[in-house]
Amino acid sequence: MDGHWGAQLARDAKMHLMRWVTALFVLPIVVYLIGFGPRVLFYGLLCLFSCAGLFEFYRMAVPALPRALFYWGFAFSLGWFALLYLNQVLLLLPVLVLLTGVPMAFFMFFSGLKRAHLIGEIGKVAMAPLYISVPLSLLLPLDRHPQGVLWIFFLLVVIFACDCGAFYCGRLFGKHKLHPTISPGKTWEGAVGGTVFSLIASFWFLQITSLRKFDPGVIAFVLMLAVAAQVGDLCESMIKRHYGVKDSGGLLPGHGGVLDRIDSMLFAIPVLCAYVQLFET
Repeated sequence: MDGHWGAQLARDAKMHLMRWVTALFVLPIVVYLIGFGPRVLFYGLLCLFSCAGLFEFYRMAVPALPRALFYWGFAFSLGWFALLYLNQVLLLLPVLVLLTGVPMAFFMFFSGLKRAHLIGEIGKVAMAPLYISVPLSLLLPLDRHPQGVLWIFFLLVVIFACDCGAFYCGRLFGKHKLHPTISPGKTWEGAVGGTVFSLIASFWFLQITSLRKFDPGVIAFVLMLAVAAQVGDLCESMIKRHYGVKDSGGLLPGHGGVLDRIDSMLFAIPVLCAYVQLFET
């Protein structure tokens, strides 16, 4: 028994070390590109994350997806980012129609009713960009807000604090399972800890940057961000558990795949953009 616990502690220590080493390597690059680098490089990073997340999703959900539709998901995402970069907002809705129209036409001409689970595969092709690419692309117009860069950093600080708080509070104090059928390791104590860490981090960030006052409205907003981030994490866990995989990929040692790292952001970014549009313009 002692040997088992010793091996478990060694594995946990190695995982934590890998997580922090990866974070310390990636974080300065991300901070530079968001805050100081040419905007086209930051937008390119978002597009790269989007494509990596699409690859991981398609590999899990539709491994036998026809190559043409596999490439279509990437083409749609690249086009969507390009239109936002060029500020061609009126073209976004027509292009959005193509997200399902192209897969439907493809199957009609090349597979028809012969392919099993036809509608399900069309839905998965369309779901991935809506789930991954569209939320990430919202950071482009947000970046053009007069204080958009600070709001993006605010989001990252809140989510990072939420992830750390949920992880370590869950490890130290967790007893009551949050959703055992989807993510057995997550607990209510961890969720509360993540929310508290988010509030502390947001207070600290606003004090340093003077972005705005830390008032009841901001507290409510941060609570919504923390809830959205944790729901996003659970939803990605649901997808992985459905397809029987532990991590969406292995690109980021200690963290898993890109989708494992951005899952919280995918639900929190729309909340941030809505708040800034409604209350900070």
